[in-house]
Amino acid sequence: MNYSGCMMANNFLSKYKLVFLYGVALALLLFLLRLLELHFVIMGNAMELYIGAIAVIFTALGIWLALKLARPKVETVVVEKEVFVHQNGAPFILNETALQALQLTKREFEVLQLMAEGLSNQEIAARLFLSLHTIKTHSSRLFEKMEVKRRTQAIEKGKRLQIIP
Repeated sequence: MNYSGCMMANNFLSKYKLVFLYGVALALLLFLLRLLELHFVIMGNAMELYIGAIAVIFTALGIWLALKLARPKVETVVVEKEVFVHQNGAPFILNETALQALQLTKREFEVLQLMAEGLSNQEIAARLFLSLHTIKTHSSRLFEKMEVKRRTQAIEKGKRLQIIP
C-alpha cells in the first residue's frame, strides 16, 4: 500500500472512530444479552432439561439392553448317530425280549407302530377308534417306559431295539 492509501485509511478511521466504537460496544452488548437470555432459559428450565437428559440416557440404555438380551444365543451341536436302515429284501424280525423288557401294552405298541408310520395323534385316534385324549395318554406312558421325551426319539429307539420296522 502506498503512502496516500495509508493516509486515506487513517483519515477514514479517525473520522469514524466513534461510530466503530459504538458498533463494537453494541455488538458486545448484544452478545452479552444473548448469553444472559440463554442462561435464563437454561436455568429457568433446568429441571425439565435434566429430566429430558435422563430420559434420553435411560431410553438408549433400555434399547441397548433389550437388543442384548433378546438376541438368542444359538449353539449348533453336531450329533453323529448310526442310522439303521431296514433292507427291503431282508424280512423284519421282532425282538420279543426287548418288547417284554419295555413292558409295553398292546395299545401302546400299536400307537408306537402308527407313530413310526408318520401319523399324527389325531390320525392315530381315528385309525384306532379312540379319543385324542386316550392317544395322548398312551403316548405319554409309552415315552415314560421307553425313557424318551419325543416321538422321534421313541421311533429311533424302537428301531434300534428292533421292535418296529
